Amino acid sequence: MADLQTRPRIPGYPTAEESRKFEKIDTHIHDNSQEASFYVANEIAELIRQRQKQGKNVVLGLATGSTPTKMYDFLVKFHKEEGLSFKNVITFNLDEYYPMEPDSIHSYVRFMNEHLFDHIDIKKSNVHIPDGTLDKEDVREFCEAYEKKIKEAGGIDIQVLGIGRTGHVGFNEPGSSINSKTRMVRLDRVTRLDAASDFFGLENVPSKAITMGVGTIMSAKRIVLMAWGEGKSDIIRQAVEGEIRESVPATFLQHHNNCDFILDHAAASSLTRLSTPWLVSECEWDDNLIKKATIWLSHKLDKAILKLTNEDYNEYGMGNLVAEIGSAEDINLRVFNQLQSTITGWPGGKPNADDSRRPERKDPYPKRSLVFSPHPDDDVISMGGTLLRLVDQGHDVHVAYQTSGNIAVFDDEVIRFLDFATDIQEQNETLKKQFREVREFLSSKTPGQVDSPEIQRFKGLIRKGEALAACRYCGVKEANAHFQNLPFYETGTVKKKPHSEEDIQITYDLLQKIKPHQIFAAGDLSDPHGTHRVCLQVIYAALDRLVKEEADWISDCYVWLYRGAWQEWDIADMEMAIPIGPKDMERKKNAIFKHQSQKDSAMFPGNDEREFWQRAEQRNKETARKYNALGLAEYEAMEGFVRYHFQ
Repeated sequence: MADLQTRPRIPGYPTAEESRKFEKIDTHIHDNSQEASFYVANEIAELIRQRQKQGKNVVLGLATGSTPTKMYDFLVKFHKEEGLSFKNVITFNLDEYYPMEPDSIHSYVRFMNEHLFDHIDIKKSNVHIPDGTLDKEDVREFCEAYEKKIKEAGGIDIQVLGIGRTGHVGFNEPGSSINSKTRMVRLDRVTRLDAASDFFGLENVPSKAITMGVGTIMSAKRIVLMAWGEGKSDIIRQAVEGEIRESVPATFLQHHNNCDFILDHAAASSLTRLSTPWLVSECEWDDNLIKKATIWLSHKLDKAILKLTNEDYNEYGMGNLVAEIGSAEDINLRVFNQLQSTITGWPGGKPNADDSRRPERKDPYPKRSLVFSPHPDDDVISMGGTLLRLVDQGHDVHVAYQTSGNIAVFDDEVIRFLDFATDIQEQNETLKKQFREVREFLSSKTPGQVDSPEIQRFKGLIRKGEALAACRYCGVKEANAHFQNLPFYETGTVKKKPHSEEDIQITYDLLQKIKPHQIFAAGDLSDPHGTHRVCLQVIYAALDRLVKEEADWISDCYVWLYRGAWQEWDIADMEMAIPIGPKDMERKKNAIFKHQSQKDSAMFPGNDEREFWQRAEQRNKETARKYNALGLAEYEAMEGFVRYHFQ
């Protein structure tokens, strides 16, 4: 087990040792998932090398899903570039859907082959994955044999885990016993909903799976659980700090004497030592932490900020802050003024006004505003009110649709549009032939099957037409709508390619063409398949290049990050908040409605079953409610932004 004293301290926050007041599992927090994945891969590689010198095998328990993929990439890299051999490695995978053919795109057999086994020198006889093709009556016997093979191999040396939103490890859903062994299980609806986008619809997700049991996992000599992103932060807090209970199977890991959670900052963000460090130990206070603590205290006591007292601060571990600043009144006023200055009805800056306390500068006016939209509807979903305000206030607004969004269009939509097109051009034999071929393909298409290039093109055109309709409604010139169709996205499958130089160059060229005074980009990184994350990485890479080249316009450009469809910024982090009145909220919803292929039922709803306009409305209204509860003006709704500062 790692020595707590050797872990680096996050400046201004409690040490890992101090955090033991709340944390019941050792946690390593890394800057990002890349560094964290390297950390785990390196530990595995070191054990493999050590055992090779001893002439012994290593037994690994492996997981699937998006979480361990970077770790597998590093292991493959170690093999190809550093000569790491896997000939002494025996693997046992956690689980597999049932029923499931091994060559299915959803199969964990295929997943492991694509991400690891096909790229290393592991013996095929040393690879073990639950069999999803078994007859039901043979499953019990297979599971007993699986357990026996693990024991005969000497037990699992390192078990790698991810964690589900219900707190499941493997497919051990809430209610699983700590002594459970490998078995068939029925999947929780939340688990199936989270997998729905991979299977192109909830109805296609298997209702059962074969999984190692909690008891099997707990028998491993070492356990490493990895988690990335804010979407996992709440369940990580429950697993690390909560009571042990069957309703959250990951809490059983508190009983293990050699278990570490490897997290990025986002996944760790709800842990007490990061979310409310003043409850753990005395803090090194800076402006951001003071703001965060005061907002938290206001919410905790249901008091407006200006009503907080010295006693309130003392009672909740912030006595040293009062002593440092002087009084509650001084703290309250400082934070209240900071929050007040984030609110503006002028997202492009207010001309001919004092802008010293405004988030955006007044000059130049009008501005060239460039909104990056990862999918063709993120612009209006996440910042539709701000977009409308920018247009209304006379700015030259451009929208860059980074991907085609074609995989998020239902097959029926293609048929509907082709029906219309063939009715218009009945004599066009080429179109009629195309229509017959498309209809034939779609009639026999299986869930998850890759569309033909022609169908992908049609689906992309459907989304392009919807985006143009939304632009027209919002007053954005059609010539200012830029459809980038970044190549990383164009696979026809849920799984995307890593971004490349071509993606960066397309974005760089657009930035150089427009030379914007302000950029809006999606910082909403919890979308189900990471498209937002990749799109933001591409923008950052292009901007970094422009900064290094000292482009003549880049030093006078502000970059604002928005959220909306999947999550919202914390009030303490918002640096610009745009009020939305009732009329503009209706206009925003009408703009979202232009995306008819996403209306009523989206292809990839994630873990929120509501329509996108419902999510956006609720989040915008909730932001306004929170500002109001802090003692600021009451608005119908608000959109929040965080400013990105160039390195």
